[in-house]
Amino acid sequence: MPTQQLGSQAVDRASALLALVVESGAPRTFTSLVAELGLAKSTTSRLLQALERSRLVQRDQSGAFRPGALFSIYAARPSALHDLVELARPTLNRIGELTEETVNLSVPRGREVVQIAQIDSRYLLGSTNWVGVDVPAHCTALGKVLYAFGSLSLPPGQLERRTPHSPVDRAQLEHMLVEVRRRGWAVSLDELEVGLGAVAAPVRGVDGAVIAAVSVSGPTTRINDQGITRLGDVLVNELRGLSAQLGHNMGKETA
Repeated sequence: MPTQQLGSQAVDRASALLALVVESGAPRTFTSLVAELGLAKSTTSRLLQALERSRLVQRDQSGAFRPGALFSIYAARPSALHDLVELARPTLNRIGELTEETVNLSVPRGREVVQIAQIDSRYLLGSTNWVGVDVPAHCTALGKVLYAFGSLSLPPGQLERRTPHSPVDRAQLEHMLVEVRRRGWAVSLDELEVGLGAVAAPVRGVDGAVIAAVSVSGPTTRINDQGITRLGDVLVNELRGLSAQLGHNMGKETA
């Protein structure tokens, strides 16, 4: 077969493989991809490796394949973020009404977290306007959610100590993330700023991947150990509806 035809065939096969991963709505196992495409295991493996190198697909914790980081980068473009904010706004308003605290919608940007929408607290003593501000992920509830569910890669080495309560190494952070995955929500008390508390939960997209996080924040005189479970439950319950609007099937969550 001429070289040009071989190249075209490889592109067609890779495109078909990528389409299967993206359109499935849930991570796909290697075995299921081989069976559906009808290709040899060795061919499928080579194509998946090429797609992984290009960040078009990535593996989840079980080894199954899902859309890669380039899709997240595309989704983080201003037009896509505007659409996400508009879709999320009724949910953010409802969370604000239920909690009476500051509510933020955030997405990953580089190694940090950026706030893209905010509903202000009804209290005079509330949180800062964080819209457009990048914050360190390791000492925020929002960042812990994005770490815990694979939307941000864990940082290497020592972590910045923002306050005496900030996690300072990866092992300490990983221990916190186990609890985040178990509960379904994250907490940060006095870690970013002394006196600031926050609880956050994930927003999932069509493939079950976490694409954003929403937090409730305020002074630790109001957001503290006594009230965080209620706030976590409010967030998880309300964000199920937002995730469903984004196409998420609750039976297809990824770790």
